[in-house]
Amino acid sequence: MPNFRKDFYADVRREKRYASDVRFIGPNLVECRESTIEKAFIRVYDGKMWYYCSTDDMDKIQEELDGLYSCATPNPDIANDPIVKKFEINKDTVIKYEKNCVKNVPLEKKREFLEKRKNVVENDEYLKQSGASYGDRHSLFDFTSSLGANLTFDTQSVRCAISISLAYGKETFDDGLIAFSDSFETLKMSKEKLIEFKESSDEFLLKAKSVEPGRFPVVLSPAAAGIFAHESFGHKSESDFMLGDETMKKEWTLGKEVASPILSIYDTGTIPGAGYVPYDDEGTKMKKTYLIKNGVLSGRLHSAKTAAELGEELTGNARAINCDYEPIVRMTTTLIEGRGNDTKDDLISRIKYGYYIKNCKHGSGMSTFTIAPNVAYRIENGKITAPVKIAVISGNVFDTLGKIDGVSRAQDTEVSAGNCGKMEQYPLPVALGGAYISVSEMDVQ
Repeated sequence: MPNFRKDFYADVRREKRYASDVRFIGPNLVECRESTIEKAFIRVYDGKMWYYCSTDDMDKIQEELDGLYSCATPNPDIANDPIVKKFEINKDTVIKYEKNCVKNVPLEKKREFLEKRKNVVENDEYLKQSGASYGDRHSLFDFTSSLGANLTFDTQSVRCAISISLAYGKETFDDGLIAFSDSFETLKMSKEKLIEFKESSDEFLLKAKSVEPGRFPVVLSPAAAGIFAHESFGHKSESDFMLGDETMKKEWTLGKEVASPILSIYDTGTIPGAGYVPYDDEGTKMKKTYLIKNGVLSGRLHSAKTAAELGEELTGNARAINCDYEPIVRMTTTLIEGRGNDTKDDLISRIKYGYYIKNCKHGSGMSTFTIAPNVAYRIENGKITAPVKIAVISGNVFDTLGKIDGVSRAQDTEVSAGNCGKMEQYPLPVALGGAYISVSEMDVQ
């Protein structure tokens, strides 16, 4: 436990991270390694400025802390600072992955798992290149603060990805299949799923035609809907974007109707997997935060600084990619909430002519958004028909949120893993997804 001084706020965040990575390019094993890194991030606040440092020498934490104190100015009233008053004083130990920690699984077993699955997709007459990767990470965190917070907890994520590049004449197609979990034992990517993936990719290569551009009804899969929620709305809910921006504060007034009344979006770190964090990097207990509730702007994501400035409550979203960086406002697991009794087929059955987006390459957006679909299909007379090539779907965020006219039931919820970038901090593990949604009109190119 560090020796904290009076008249300052200070905290120390330590992470001991184990990671392993296995990667094939075609038949060649190009990476198979494991590593363990331990670092600490130390910060001191005097009511005017923050002072930071990072170290990989655990024996020098006190020395580094004292060095920061020497830079700061003592403040006898620091306890009444608005930011300091926001900090939670949690004392807890949450060790979730002691029995099934990925560091206890032999690296050779991980390689065999990956190689067995990559071999399934390599027997394809149209295959020009394949890739396969496995990665896992277990982090053990300790967090202490001058207010008395004392936390120990762990997180863990596991990911397997298979990628293929196909060609037939002048036509090419790239696709991938990803599985993720929070333990090696529960990671699933069956032979049947891989064969289905290979066959559908071949079909897309041979039969997909370009769409005619225009505005059409669209159904988004949970993966595509999750990217839409993350990129078009989640980032706008990270409240540090609003600091000093009066226009954005007015645009994003809580209680304002911003979407169809059937839409609810929430963020939570409580779901096991890539976005799981029982406490954030400021020691705040994770909460479920509705960003939109029944079409109404209901909340936003906060660090202690943003919560203090905007006069709102902490949400547990101060996160850093590692102990080299300060925590900033970031998402965890962002989901579109399922509701009612509609299934995917019910949403599709109501569309005479439109498109179904199965998965996406990437997306971006703030006031406007663009999503680049990878696999999509035409909908005709309420049925999914031919595969189609779509470059992008795009639109104005608020306009599109208002045109959501269908959300599938809660039991259709699916969660995908991803990596998010913000400022210089990339990649941060996050998760996204939710239910299927239908939008009455989107710009399809």
